[in-house]
Amino acid sequence: MKPTQQLHEFGQSLWVDNITRNLLDSGTLERYIAEDSITGLTSNPTIFDKAIGAGADYDDDIAAGKRAGKKDEEVFFALALADLRRAADLFAPIHARTDGVDGWVSLEVSPLLARDTDATVEQAKALHARSARPNIFIKIPGTDEGLPAIEECIFAGVPINVTLLFSAGQYQKAAEAYLRGIERRVAAGLNPVVPSVASLFVSRWDKAVDGRVPGHLEDRLGIAVSTLAYKAYRTLLDSPRWGRLANEGARPQRLLWASTSTKNPDAPDILYVQALAAPFTVNTMPEATLSAFGDHGVVGDLAAAKAGAAKQALASFAEVGIDHDELAGQLQREGTESFDASWRNLLASIGGKGDKLAASGQ
Repeated sequence: MKPTQQLHEFGQSLWVDNITRNLLDSGTLERYIAEDSITGLTSNPTIFDKAIGAGADYDDDIAAGKRAGKKDEEVFFALALADLRRAADLFAPIHARTDGVDGWVSLEVSPLLARDTDATVEQAKALHARSARPNIFIKIPGTDEGLPAIEECIFAGVPINVTLLFSAGQYQKAAEAYLRGIERRVAAGLNPVVPSVASLFVSRWDKAVDGRVPGHLEDRLGIAVSTLAYKAYRTLLDSPRWGRLANEGARPQRLLWASTSTKNPDAPDILYVQALAAPFTVNTMPEATLSAFGDHGVVGDLAAAKAGAAKQALASFAEVGIDHDELAGQLQREGTESFDASWRNLLASIGGKGDKLAASGQ
């Protein structure tokens, strides 16, 4: 049995962090599902920008959209939804078999709306309706402005992937928004089952402190922070508050590990996947990381449960001047800015390609 299959049997969902038309047309995604136990997929503006710029796969759609007078953002959502619907259909048997727990794909709202709660809610609802699939998450960042949007969307019955979380504290705020949305549905007599995941970014922690910490602390911060987030997750699932909602038929918001590719070339290429093997979580990974774990991964001890060691590690980081709470806020701000820049680049790519295609008569 391949390591990826072993990890799935261990109780963790493995998703691939990529979407391209070639991934769909070539049968590669189907192979990942059949051979690597992949049960879901995530996307983001950077992924789509690379896919559009890599070749001519999207040229016809872009040309048709521009001829119809659509704005660049409208063109993007049309082609993204076309790809994600196909991916969602491939995962539909998994979604049905797990009764909606797994088999999801994700589409992000415009990062330009990150500071606009009302506009985020409006676009999330619209994208969910346009997706026409039951297993498409809408991604909303877990920023201060995003949290009320998450609550409103959950109350409205929109499945949400909360993105751009970096710490246990940020995860807990996202979980609180989810809980409030579900509690409001229960109070209103609505179905309390509205699926959601909370995505915690891992590797960016270690990249942020690269060159600022002694050798024995290199590549340990992301795992330590994630371990404490996992402890907070399990504590919530054991709480009376969640027990009351579970008694009403609600389902937990699952914790998802994102940004799990190793950035340090001198560190193991499966560092974060191996360290964060934990039941009832999701790990979404780039294709290269998926391939590496499938080749030489080992499913061992549940490292994510070692909260005591994680606290000691954070104390060691504090001794060398790394305040992880302050850094969490910085990483979320930088992540928001990065997604904003990626979105603008994506729209510029679509606009530029549309102009070239129009000039060539397409």
